[in-house]
Amino acid sequence: MADGHPATGGEPDGPPARPRRRGQGQLEAQVLSALGQSPGPATAAWVQERLGGGLAYTTVVTILTRLRVKGAVTRERAGRSFVWTPAADVAGLAAFRMRRVLESETDRHAVLASFVSALGPDDERLLRALLAEEDPDGPEDTPDGGPGHGPRTEGGKD
Repeated sequence: MADGHPATGGEPDGPPARPRRRGQGQLEAQVLSALGQSPGPATAAWVQERLGGGLAYTTVVTILTRLRVKGAVTRERAGRSFVWTPAADVAGLAAFRMRRVLESETDRHAVLASFVSALGPDDERLLRALLAEEDPDGPEDTPDGGPGHGPRTEGGKD
């Protein structure tokens, strides 16, 4: 690039362009995925190291704390610090976000109809197959409403 900032694409006489922001939830998913690779409870420093050290320690702790509020991780005191354990996987966290968006809307029927009509054929078939499954003994929502599989009602509908 002609600006002397090859990694940023900034203008020649101006400041370098800002790096791209991560997508919503992308950083949480990365932290949760790294934590999931741990053979047991892990410290924030361990998670930071697994992510390549590009994030500040305080950023990792903030993300873990947010994941705890969402019910995606648990923590226990270990000396003067905490160790963290995943309570849900990345798919569970995504499902939690989807439920939260749906619950914030007043016309659930319209939102779900729009969502389903926008699915590709493969995703639609998968969704139909999932809705047709009968699992009376399946996992239920976590007590705090965090990631998990909700109890099924008759016909898979609320």
